[in-house]
Amino acid sequence: MAELKGRMSRADNLARLAGQQWDVLIVGGGISGAGVLREATRRGWRAALIEQRDFAWGTSSRSSKLVHGGLRYLKEGQFGLTLHSVRERDRLMREAPDLIEPQSFLFANCSGRKPGRHVFMMGLAIYDRMAKGQRKSRYHGANATRMLAPGIGPADMVGGITYVDAKTDDARLVWRVLAEATNEHGLALNYVSAQSPIFSDAANKKVIGLNVEDVETGTRYEIKAKAVVNATGAWADGLRGAVSGKPMLRPLRGSHLVIPFWRLPVAQAISLIHPTDGRPVFFYPWEGITLVGTTDLDHRDDLQTEAGITKGEVDYLLLAVNDQFPGLAITAKDISATFAGVRPVIDDGSGDPSSAGRDHVVLDEAGMITLTGGKLTTFRLMAEDALALAAPHLGKAFARIDAPVFRPASAMNPRWHPVARFRLSSRYGADAATLAEGAANADFDTIPGTTIMWLELAVAARDEVIVHLDDLLLRRTRLGILLPRGGLDHLNRISEIVRPVLAWTDERWQSEVERYRSIIATYYGLPK
Repeated sequence: MAELKGRMSRADNLARLAGQQWDVLIVGGGISGAGVLREATRRGWRAALIEQRDFAWGTSSRSSKLVHGGLRYLKEGQFGLTLHSVRERDRLMREAPDLIEPQSFLFANCSGRKPGRHVFMMGLAIYDRMAKGQRKSRYHGANATRMLAPGIGPADMVGGITYVDAKTDDARLVWRVLAEATNEHGLALNYVSAQSPIFSDAANKKVIGLNVEDVETGTRYEIKAKAVVNATGAWADGLRGAVSGKPMLRPLRGSHLVIPFWRLPVAQAISLIHPTDGRPVFFYPWEGITLVGTTDLDHRDDLQTEAGITKGEVDYLLLAVNDQFPGLAITAKDISATFAGVRPVIDDGSGDPSSAGRDHVVLDEAGMITLTGGKLTTFRLMAEDALALAAPHLGKAFARIDAPVFRPASAMNPRWHPVARFRLSSRYGADAATLAEGAANADFDTIPGTTIMWLELAVAARDEVIVHLDDLLLRRTRLGILLPRGGLDHLNRISEIVRPVLAWTDERWQSEVERYRSIIATYYGLPK
C-alpha cells in the first residue's frame, strides 16, 4: 500500500515541536483541541497540539456518538445553544455525509408520562424551525409506532413521535479534523504531557509556553508559544491551577452499554424519558451493535484513571431498555461491552447534574486560553471563540471563516465495492484513495461481527501514529467495544497485519497485549 507523502516519524515530530516558536500551542487531543488546531492552521498560524494520552482518549471516544442539537436543552431554556448545535449538525452532515449520518429517533408517547404529546411536538416544532424550517418530526398512532419499532411496548403507549438527529464515530471525527489540520502544516503529537507553564517573568507572569514531557521516554522540552490554548476538557482545571486557583468544572460521568444487535434489534434510535428520574436515555443502532446511554452522575474518581461503569449504572440503563421492550427481557448477560466518559460541565451550582449548563466557556488567564465545556457538535464554533481570545497575543487580527472544515472526499477506484468506498470515505475523507492505494481484495474483507475492514488496521498502523495496542483497537478502530472480549479472539490476525509495520518485537507485542487485556477487563466490561 502507498504511504502518505510527508509522513514524519515521532522523533522527527518531537524535534519539530521543540525546534521553533509557535503562534499557538494547544493542549488536549480531543475534539475541542482538534478543532482549535484546524481553525488555527486554516488561518496560516503556526500551531501545534500535544495530548498526554492518545488522541480522543478521554471524552471524545466515549461519548454517545450523537451529533445533535440538544433537544432537551430547550427545556432548560438554552435556546442559543440549541440553535447553534442544530445549525452545526446540519453543516457537518453536508460537509461529511459519510461520517456524520442522519439518525431517525422514535419516542413512545405514553398516557400519564411526561412530557406528553403536545409539549414534545411543540419542542420539536421549534427544533425543526431552527433547522431552517425542515420539518422532520411526525406523530404516529400506536399501531404505526409498533410497525416502526417491532416489540416496543412501554406501559400505556398510545402513539409515537419520530424526529431526526445525527450520529458519528466520535474518535474518527477527531482524527478527520486532525488530518485536515496536519494537511495544512499543523503538528499533532500524542503521549506528550504538559508539565508546567513557562512565564515571561515573575512580575508579569504571562504564559509564553509550556514545559512538556515525552511520556514514552521521559525526555523534557521547553516549548515557546505566543499563546497557549488549554483544551483539555474535564482536565482543564489541572492546567489552569498554575495561573488561576479557581476551579470551575463539575466532571460528570456518562456510561454506556453495548448490546449485540441481534439481541436488541432496533431499526432506528429509541428515545425515552427514564421512568425513575425523568432523564433522557437513548438506544440506537451503531456500527453493527446497539448502543445504550447515557447516565449523568458526578464523577469523583481520579481523572487520571480511566472512567468505568458502575453496577448501579448498568441496572439503570437496563431498566430503561426493558421499560421500552419488556418482551426481550434484556439482562446483564446480554451486554458485550461497556464504556464510560467524563464530561467537562461548568459548575453552575445546580444540584441536579442533568440541569447543569452544557454551553462552553472561554477564558484568557495571563495568556493561557482555556476552552472547556460545550458539546461535540459545536467544536468549530468553540475553536473560533478560543482563537479570538488568542489572536491579540499573536498580534493578529481575527475573523470568523465560513469555509468547510473538511476537504471533499477523494474519488476512489470505481472497481472497489460501493460499501467499501463509503467506508473509506467516512474514515479518511480526502485521503481515502491515497491510503487505500495498492490494497489487495482480501484487505477489503470485513472483520467477522463488524463492518470494519482489515485494511483499516493496516492503514492505522502505517499512518495514524499508533503508540500502543489500545490506540489501534479502541480509537483508530472500534474493535475493542464492538466485539466481545475486546476483539482478543482476533489477535493472531491483527499481529500479522500490524507488527511488521510497527516493528514490534515479540516481547513488545506481549507487553502490549497484556496492557490491552487489563484495560478491557477493568474499564470496558461489566463491573466486578
